Amino acid sequence: MKTLTAPYNPQIEAASAEMPGTTQERVVLVGNPNVGKSVIFGFLTGRYVTVSNYPGTTVTVTKGKTELDGREIEIIDTPGVNSLVPMSEDERVTRDILLENPSQAVVQIVDAKNLRRGLLISTQLAELGIPFALDLNMSDEADDLGVRLEPKVLEEAVGVPVAQTVAVRRKGFGELRQAIRDRRTSELKVDFPAPVERAIEELCLELPETHIGKRGLAITVLTGDSTVSSWLAKRLDPTGMEKLEVIRRRAASSLGQSLSTVINRARIKTVDALLQRVEVRPRRRQNSWLDAFGHWAMHPVVGIPILLAVLFVMYQFVGVFGAGTAVDFLENRIFGNYLSPWAMQAADFGLRFPHVHVMADGIMLPEYTLPGDLVWWEQGTRFVHDLLVGPYGQVTMALSYAIALILPIVATFFIAFGVLEDSGYLPRLAVMVNRVFRVMGLNGKAVLPMVLGLGCDTMATLTTRILETKKERILVTLLLALGVPCSAQL
Repeated sequence: MKTLTAPYNPQIEAASAEMPGTTQERVVLVGNPNVGKSVIFGFLTGRYVTVSNYPGTTVTVTKGKTELDGREIEIIDTPGVNSLVPMSEDERVTRDILLENPSQAVVQIVDAKNLRRGLLISTQLAELGIPFALDLNMSDEADDLGVRLEPKVLEEAVGVPVAQTVAVRRKGFGELRQAIRDRRTSELKVDFPAPVERAIEELCLELPETHIGKRGLAITVLTGDSTVSSWLAKRLDPTGMEKLEVIRRRAASSLGQSLSTVINRARIKTVDALLQRVEVRPRRRQNSWLDAFGHWAMHPVVGIPILLAVLFVMYQFVGVFGAGTAVDFLENRIFGNYLSPWAMQAADFGLRFPHVHVMADGIMLPEYTLPGDLVWWEQGTRFVHDLLVGPYGQVTMALSYAIALILPIVATFFIAFGVLEDSGYLPRLAVMVNRVFRVMGLNGKAVLPMVLGLGCDTMATLTTRILETKKERILVTLLLALGVPCSAQL
């Protein structure tokens, strides 16, 4: 059953279901993860947006409206992708949106300081023959790193308009709107080895006429993308589909290696040659101790003691300092000696308040309780007393558990995790444990949710979406639920 992340609305639901086949002019925002697509989407569309799941999936797609030259245009914010040959459900949704509707153009958002990753997607958009514009976002961060770009040279080389923006500061949006107006098909072309080029020509003769460029479809078929088969099967008979597979197998056998590898290498070579013309980076020291450490951290032999040392340091910081020293200080000293006693004294005052001392013939009599009409006071204050400082009180249990027990463990864990991530060791850790996870039917990327699970199983379960297949996501979710105790469970 499809779920909406916005309140249910029958009209919105119907519009979402019609997404693949709508004929309204639209602009699709495409780019790598974390390049600022959502910020740009928010600026272009304002507050009137629809958030729903793409039909048949659990992937969230956001749609909105904007005006351009007096025309209403639909803007779609797609999930972040690293390739248009889908390796995950997110990437498949983005690719399907591009395949299904002819009346659309693309704005590719690129991280200006990571231009190489973005241009790899540009080569695929060029092959598909979809009009697009490039937006170099985060230009301020590129300047801070000393990365100098030549947008005019890039525009001439790729053949599409190029804008520069700083989305969080709302800079360059006039330039971006002009780029959207001037969007056009790219002239960028990747030269593949001769066997691949011959196979592309043969496939183009067999492929149907659509709004998608035949060259792009042919390359997609050669990469072995099985997800595009259902789209092609609607436009070709079984004999035609068989011909495509025969051509692909013939090309693979002539090369003696994976076609997808050959194609990716050719794209990377083209992008690297382009980067030499449009990007100047500050000189980076070669063979520094950081480079050496990064190399040895992935070594099959030396990397193991490094991994054990990193885990030992994390245990000392999170397990000994966070779960031991910090918890003891907060639980016994702060709550045990100060906060809990003060809260108990304040709550006990309410129970003592109705009881007064009276004078009889000048003599102080023992404690005397006021008449029965104040019994409600004692009952109410006793309830509040138990609620705040009873065996399961908000202060004596809830606050002390949350702040004194959970907070130190979670805080120290995420500090340690942030250091691992920012230092660049986390992807090297994924390489090191890849062989171990292969035994369980996973890959090294599964280390991210598994490590996160030590801090919070709920958030770790959400991060399983980075895994490529549904089977891997289910396996990791089961491991998190059954085998990885988070700090709250502890």
